[in-house]
Order: sequence, then C-alpha cells, then structure tokens
Amino acid sequence: MTTTLLLASASPARLATLRAAGLAPLVLVSGVDEPAEVARYGVTDAEDVALVLAKAKAEDVAARWEEELPDAPEDGVLVLGCDSVLALDGQVHGKPADAAEAVARWRSMRGRSGVLHTGHWLVDAREDGSGATLGAVASTTVHFADLSDAEVEAYVATGEPLHVAGAFTLDGLGGAFVRGVEGDPHSVVGVSLPLLRDLVGEAGVAWTDLWAPTS
Repeated sequence: MTTTLLLASASPARLATLRAAGLAPLVLVSGVDEPAEVARYGVTDAEDVALVLAKAKAEDVAARWEEELPDAPEDGVLVLGCDSVLALDGQVHGKPADAAEAVARWRSMRGRSGVLHTGHWLVDAREDGSGATLGAVASTTVHFADLSDAEVEAYVATGEPLHVAGAFTLDGLGGAFVRGVEGDPHSVVGVSLPLLRDLVGEAGVAWTDLWAPTS
C-alpha cells in the first residue's frame, strides 16, 4: 500500500531529491515567518534553529492540507518539513538577504569548512496512522574551495546563492566550489534520505511504501 508524502517546502532541490529516490510527493508551501519563529523559541544554536523551523513548517502545513489540497489521498499523508542553516565561526547563516551579503559570506567561507545542519520534522496525518510528530537533524561538514574574488562575484551574479541556505548549492552551479563533504550529501541538497527513512520507520511506515507506483 502506497503512503503519500507531503513536502512542506518550496525547494525544487528537495523535491527533485525525493523524486529521484522514487517518491512522488505532493507539495504545499508553509507560511511560517522564520525570524519570528526563531525569536519565539529563543533558539540560537544552529541545530536547534534548523529543527524549530522544520517543525513549524510541518505543523503549519499539517493544519492546512485538508482544506488546500482537495485531491490529496482520503486516507491522509505524511507531512515533512525541512530547514537548513550553515554554522560558521559560531554564527548561524540561512539565505543571504541580498547580493552584498552573499559576497561577504563567500569571502569568509572560501578555503574553509562549515557545518550545514538540516532539520527534518515529520507529522503523521494519516487517518489510521500513528499520529507521530517527530524530528531530527542531519549535520554535514562542507569543505569549500578557495575562490577568487572574480569567481565569488560571478557566482553571486547568477542569483543562485540568494535562494539557498549557506549561499551555495551542491547540485547546481555551486557544486564546483565544494571540495568535499563529510556526512550525507543529500542533506546538503536539503533532505537526508537515510534520516527520513528512519523517521518514517518510527511512524510505522516502510520506506518502500513511499515509492511511487510503477506502471
């Protein structure tokens, strides 16, 4: 029996990663005010920030999906919220506010290493499901190449760094600027498949039940 995953994220990279793993998730973007949510809980540690935001996104969508997705399965869905932040020099970095911030970020990151924390939160919203609401964080060390000023400026000018946590991608133009990772590379893209498998298992769902039916 197939179980449907509902992704509470606008990230095309997360959606592509899940689809490549055989899933066919529905998507409903959360309306969470991220700075307000962080301030509400008073969290400052990077792992806590990632998990708090992932939880807020999952819970927001879990409360709305029945009204906003009339074609969703009648027996319900598993809602997944995710959020990623980069820890560097004791600071927590999400998406850059503008190009100037992205340039400054890359000038501080180049030739160095940071830790990308991706929070995952799962809400079992199935009619006869476990009712589980649980989460965890995947942390991966990222080693950045030593970019020249010209490379930094050219990369930021593409606009890609402005749309992603940490101002870089592993699966896009930024891939050439990452020398290596220690940990799950999927979590750097935005969703850790091994961690998600563990979470859905705790909710009583077999990973293979999330695979889309093949014709």
